[in-house]
Amino acid sequence: MARTLIAGNWKMNGLRASLVEITAIAGGVTPAKENVEALICVPATLLMQAADQARESALNIGGETCHTNEKGAHTGDVSAEMLADAGASYVIVGHSERRADHDETSEIVASQAAAALRAGITPIICVGETAAERDSGKALEVVTGMLRESLPEGASAESVVIAYEPVWAIGTGNVATVEAVDEMHNALRSCLADVYGAAADLIPILYGGSMKPDNAGDLLAVKNVNGGLIGGASLKATDFLAIYAKA
Repeated sequence: MARTLIAGNWKMNGLRASLVEITAIAGGVTPAKENVEALICVPATLLMQAADQARESALNIGGETCHTNEKGAHTGDVSAEMLADAGASYVIVGHSERRADHDETSEIVASQAAAALRAGITPIICVGETAAERDSGKALEVVTGMLRESLPEGASAESVVIAYEPVWAIGTGNVATVEAVDEMHNALRSCLADVYGAAADLIPILYGGSMKPDNAGDLLAVKNVNGGLIGGASLKATDFLAIYAKA
């Protein structure tokens, strides 16, 4: 069965003073004896320091995006190899904000995920639908299609993580119903099974739409929900650790 992963995404938040939260989170997580892992993905400016602070703990540190190339004339970009060198073991790719703000297509996302694998780190591949796509009844079609197009060639079931993030729920306080989450995560699991066979059961599928301490228990109890991609609630150690405790 898939491991459980509670992953924080700090987005464009955090200065050096915020690293006290990393120290507090690192002190509150334990080795994955119960098959539960903890991860915080931080801005590139904090990555090396965060990794240093988490080094003696069970907390994983990751990046928030990466370029498809290993190096080159790409001013301002960060490669997966650079993330790994700074101490990252994961990287988020295909987040809806990257797809919308930077026009990253599923083809680009697949290349970013392949770059992460090339660098020896695990890609968290994000997929999700807009409110308009859900209201039109096309949510399952859109999201499973996005997943197929975003998977890197040559990846194994042990080397990727998927995150379902209903775009209309991110940062809005709206949360998909347990029934809607169950339906979508089952569809994603079936889609992964078409690609990886029975080994697809090993792939964590995270829920990423406004998970907080007060709703985490219900969401994590849903079949095929193997953790969460946490936004705002990961910025404070108390909130993140409360969700981690639910897992």
